[in-house]
Amino acid sequence: MLIIGAKGFAKEVLEVFSQRKELTGLAFYDDVSADAPPLLYDRFPVLTAAAAAAEQFGQNPHFALGVGSPALRRMLVAKMRALGGTLTSSVSPNALVGGFGNVLGEGLNLMSGAVLTNDIRLGEGVLVNLNCTIGHDAVLGDFCELSPGVHVSGNVVLGANVVLGTGAVVLPGIRIGDNSVIGAGSVVNKDVPANAVAVGIPAKVIKMLVSPSANPA
Repeated sequence: MLIIGAKGFAKEVLEVFSQRKELTGLAFYDDVSADAPPLLYDRFPVLTAAAAAAEQFGQNPHFALGVGSPALRRMLVAKMRALGGTLTSSVSPNALVGGFGNVLGEGLNLMSGAVLTNDIRLGEGVLVNLNCTIGHDAVLGDFCELSPGVHVSGNVVLGANVVLGTGAVVLPGIRIGDNSVIGAGSVVNKDVPANAVAVGIPAKVIKMLVSPSANPA
């Protein structure tokens, strides 16, 4: 298994695999950090070249995302797939996922304390961080990012690449469009259009993004 990234969030993903007792053969990939060590925690190899990743995939094609940012996650998935990798989810055993009607896409990060009830649909590459909750009948588009402590109520729909800042709350039935960003601690009680930044209690749009963070596939 290869974890893509070797910095902050990748270390949290490592903990998920530790909780699952799946550390054998684990390695990291980081081709952008000049200070990446050859071994993380003096144990796990850090690969820094695409050829090394391709060789790793020849032995085990599975990789998990260990970075934030929807645009970066989307780009790295495409890059690793081109090298022969297979996107794989990392789901903490300390996450609670309901047993009825849930549809979970590939490449999820479900971290410790995450709670999903029932009839929830998560797209590819969604990141549900520490202690987040997602209510019934919610739909999250590809590569959404929920920062720690986010609460998404029932019947909410998030477009692709939406980012919810730490502690944000989205009230029932709200729609948030593709590529939008909700500030930390905000409470969203009205729909938010695509490509918007909204902050506050209640959340208000403060600007529109000229260039979306990523184009939905």
